[in-house]
Amino acid sequence: MQTSIREDLPQPDVVALDQNKQVVLVAEVKAFPSAFSNASIRNTGITQVLKFLSRINYIVPYIMLADTNNIFIYRWDGKNASEPILNLRTVDVLSYYEPEFNQKQIFNLYLTGLVEAWISDFCYHWKSEFPPAYQEISDIGLMEKLEGGITEP
Repeated sequence: MQTSIREDLPQPDVVALDQNKQVVLVAEVKAFPSAFSNASIRNTGITQVLKFLSRINYIVPYIMLADTNNIFIYRWDGKNASEPILNLRTVDVLSYYEPEFNQKQIFNLYLTGLVEAWISDFCYHWKSEFPPAYQEISDIGLMEKLEGGITEP
């Protein structure tokens, strides 16, 4: 089943497609420190992503919430999001793409671009054969789904 993203729907910040153009990950990004550490904001972020997923009527296996402190990855079974299956420090991941990540203010559009760059690096290794958190992303089964895919902002 090929999935196309309808432009008239509210969109997540980043969508990753596998090599068969199937959506495998949707990400919501907020450029606030620890935005998604707050349970209320985290639930709002997940709810927003789930509304999008219910409207495209397709099970997407992974949901990502990223803020300037943390990147949380969840599994989604079509009805419920799991507890985070992976929690990464944003600076550890994204400073590879922006060496001054911890020394300057990061705005939402730029943070979204950095997250997309990182995910794209898993898809077609534009910067590194082994992007940051490669092992962790492999361990949860996401690497094999991203390999050969693309991202859409």
